[in-house]
Amino acid sequence: MTYGGIASCIGQPANMDPLAYDRIKARWVGYALKDCPDDVPWHRVINARGQISTRPGSEFQRTLLEDEGIAFGKSGRINLKRYIWKPRPLKSREPIPD
Repeated sequence: MTYGGIASCIGQPANMDPLAYDRIKARWVGYALKDCPDDVPWHRVINARGQISTRPGSEFQRTLLEDEGIAFGKSGRINLKRYIWKPRPLKSREPIPD
């Protein structure tokens, strides 16, 4: 799944400008994953281009994905059409309350 895809599942916080949220939503997910508990499969989240975002630990993320059978192309991308997970849409797109 992509950072933006996760953010879309969560929805925007209440009282936040939708355009502002759209600009930062993927980054918020990245910050949350940086500090997530060990049992969260953070390594399965990639960027919208189908690549692992460059940062310390990116080689480890690639190893974890390859161990799960994910194939990377010569450009370092995965085929999002093949591997992306799309959960069912939320019934309501109401903002999350404070």
